[in-house]
Amino acid sequence: MAVFVGSDESVSCKAVVNPEGRYSLRPVGRLNSFRWIDKGFPGVRADCLTHLNKTWTDMCPRSLRCEQMP
Repeated sequence: MAVFVGSDESVSCKAVVNPEGRYSLRPVGRLNSFRWIDKGFPGVRADCLTHLNKTWTDMCPRSLRCEQMP
């Protein structure tokens, strides 16, 4: 049976990140989508969202970020 994280606070989730630096939540026990890797933070949905709010500070994809000039 497929589990959709949606707004169900009781689903155990994990934070995942792709090569562009974008984050998402996946249910624990489900395989990650291609090129998405575990970020090392499992927990209930609310805890994962709090973690993502602290971690994902730049919403711009990595390929579009400008390097700061010295």
